[in-house]
Amino acid sequence: MQSLTWYIRRLRAMTLSEVAWRARSSIRDAVDRHILGPGFHVRVAQRAADRHPRTIQPGFRVCDLPVGFWRDAPSDPREAAWRDALLRRAGRVCDHRLKLFDLADCDVGSPIRWNHEHKAGIDTPMTPAYTIDYRDHRVTGDCKFVWEPNRCQHLVVLGRAYRATGDARFAAEAARQIESWIDACPFGHGMNWRSPLELGIRLINWTWTLDLISEAGVVDERLTRRIVSSVYLHLLEITRKYSYGSSANNHLIGEAAGVYVATRYFRALDRAASWAAEARRTLEQEILRQTYDDGVNREQALGYHLFSMQFFLIAALVGRKVGDSFSNTYSTTLARMLDFVDALSQGADVLPMYGDADDGIVLDLADDPLAAHPWLAAGATLLADEGPRPADGHAAESVLWLMGQNAAPRCAGSAAERREAHTLASRAFPSAGIYLLQAGRADSPERVSVSLDCGELGFGPIAAHGHADALSVTLRAFGGDVLVDPGTFDYFTYPEWRAYFRSTRAHNTVEIDGLDQSETLGLFLWGARATAHCIEWRPSDSGGTVVAEHDGYGRLKDPLRHIRFVTLDGDSRTLTIVDELITQGHHRAVLHFHLAESCTVTELEDGQARIDTGRGIVEMSFDPRLTVAALRGSTDPIAGWVSRGYHRRSPATTLSASCEMAQTVRLVTRVEIGVPAGLARAGARRAAAAAAR
Repeated sequence: MQSLTWYIRRLRAMTLSEVAWRARSSIRDAVDRHILGPGFHVRVAQRAADRHPRTIQPGFRVCDLPVGFWRDAPSDPREAAWRDALLRRAGRVCDHRLKLFDLADCDVGSPIRWNHEHKAGIDTPMTPAYTIDYRDHRVTGDCKFVWEPNRCQHLVVLGRAYRATGDARFAAEAARQIESWIDACPFGHGMNWRSPLELGIRLINWTWTLDLISEAGVVDERLTRRIVSSVYLHLLEITRKYSYGSSANNHLIGEAAGVYVATRYFRALDRAASWAAEARRTLEQEILRQTYDDGVNREQALGYHLFSMQFFLIAALVGRKVGDSFSNTYSTTLARMLDFVDALSQGADVLPMYGDADDGIVLDLADDPLAAHPWLAAGATLLADEGPRPADGHAAESVLWLMGQNAAPRCAGSAAERREAHTLASRAFPSAGIYLLQAGRADSPERVSVSLDCGELGFGPIAAHGHADALSVTLRAFGGDVLVDPGTFDYFTYPEWRAYFRSTRAHNTVEIDGLDQSETLGLFLWGARATAHCIEWRPSDSGGTVVAEHDGYGRLKDPLRHIRFVTLDGDSRTLTIVDELITQGHHRAVLHFHLAESCTVTELEDGQARIDTGRGIVEMSFDPRLTVAALRGSTDPIAGWVSRGYHRRSPATTLSASCEMAQTVRLVTRVEIGVPAGLARAGARRAAAAAAR
């Protein structure tokens, strides 16, 4: 249970209308339990199932690929590799072995233990769902390890395997697991009815799975009735409990998307039409409310930008299939969301991390479900000229599963166009406060991409998924990461690690007096916040300059203002960072620079660091007033870690440069970016050959 202090702080983040809404919700739950009784809504759902046709009559098909289209190994090596990977994964799912974050091959039991936290090894309560405090690790373990298998995304893997090969055992296993879930998770009880978002994701994955296996004949009239009844209960629960107020972030998007997809598929259900219309209105509203006008998600977290973008795209796809296309404003905003990801993806083979991330996806349609390129390709196909084109053809598998047989040629054509050489452009997303300084050819390892974050802390009154990262920079060169945002790692299990990864010292910015720029009040709650903004933006053909400031340390007894000047000169391959710390008081300043886990500091002396990235050499020069130290994989203090996924972390090097200051200082850091290793070797060979002549 959360502390009284937490509840007081959380209450202060709510408006009066949200407090009233939560009070009404409590009354509703009491009525459900004590007046209507626990079986009332189940009886309503059963009556709805009785009125439903005896077979599922889908309102749309999720794809037009014929059953058995990969029955024989394809001649195309790429498709053969996709098929082999799919069948390996489907075989593990049939054996009830799933990947749950850092549990790479988790045995989830036979029958599957749906109400179980598989990392902590504890069964979760089967009390009324609204009474369960899912944040209390002692009660539920880490709720994400409970909810992940219950999203049922692994069932889509089985559905794809059946559709690809025609092997009915995959379809039969998918049907068994859905019925097993219904048996184990009575309505309104346990963790799996606790969060409407989880219900929405499960509805989308059940819909996709049931449609992919529909020709197998494994869902008979009896099971149809049970599934329809459970779907109705899911829809009823979400529509009664849509997220509201300070909690209405990506959760509301996912809830509405789940309702829209399920009601358009199970169109004969009672109230399906009205629920679908409500969900569509919500999605139309939320894509505008939760997206800046430059296309960036307001949560200030790339992981949640991708997550929300998937919901919006899937809903738009379903709308088009059923003749209920979303508005031009919706499509234009979705195209801008895709364009932002496309802009980030051109700078290197990896996207820069920022803000929270918890590996959230909507549908598992490829062997690398967290990759961004497949969704860019799908968006390009769906939105045609409005969306970005995919960076290369490796995205085609997900496009195939989402868009069908005719999508692959269009995707391939777009990819061919994108491979044409062009110079990277510096880009500004001013509403979000994200600036990209870029140089070099997009198809070359010589490209360089620098990002600066001077946006809001996060979305809404609690800024749940933001990090204290004002004026943080990242650097990508040689096609990979050099200076990184270290990621997220954890939400609920390890409070000290949660605090570290969202702290100022875990980002490439300046920390003053050991304090965060913004005040943390809880795992997903912020108090006093730094306000950051761009002062000057001067892009050029080879990079440019951006100047920004924040006032997070204005709350100190001796206030301090931080202005950062970031300049990329692509011609000389030099990044210059100037930090102006304006104050009249005494402070301790620490500049933190977090290196990617592939980087090795080979020399560190007299304020000079030589870094081998594995693809090229980077040299950093620090202001002579700074004392530079390196930590790698440290737990006391926590420093020198990079997390690429939930509950996954790798040792890395953090360079911390500190000084004592009693007045305004101006600290200069220079980063010399060498040429990629392959080009350096080729140049050395040419020089040797010339000398020999």
